[in-house]
Amino acid sequence: MPGSDHGTVPPRRAGRRDGRANADYTGGVHGSMLAASVVVGAGTLGSFPRLHLVLLLLLTGVVFWTAHVHAQLFGARLAQQTLDRRTVLHVCREEWPIVKAAVPPAAAVAVSPLLGLGVQGALWLAVAVAVAGQVGWSVAAARSAGASWRLVAGTAAVNLLLGLLIVSFKIALK
Repeated sequence: MPGSDHGTVPPRRAGRRDGRANADYTGGVHGSMLAASVVVGAGTLGSFPRLHLVLLLLLTGVVFWTAHVHAQLFGARLAQQTLDRRTVLHVCREEWPIVKAAVPPAAAVAVSPLLGLGVQGALWLAVAVAVAGQVGWSVAAARSAGASWRLVAGTAAVNLLLGLLIVSFKIALK
């Protein structure tokens, strides 16, 4: 970038009024949708230990996080700046919501026996938590960007519809 030092991280987010950067919630939306898809896919395979699904959710989140970090570092950024430790750490943090989004559905599966849920109940709980997360991340993103309440409601509705589409796949695949 003209006028910038090598190794500086170009801002990918708009600044807030208080000078701090807005969080980029895109990874959280993607991660929540990914988690719901993993649960739906795993649920079509029949009965399995809950620990397998917890690990599958978390490890899939880490793999997709790694893929996003790789794409950021060796895609657009490599052509624009020198790759250094600061840049790598910045991108890793920036994409971390993908992994964070897998944690609530994984936790829902882990605690489902305490709620008296069988495997199918655990799957439904995990999908519901993932869809709620997807809507929540999108609302947080819209609010962080300073969107109007109408736009916030619109993005929540779109993400809820996308989540319900995933739920319909679960129903159709059963």
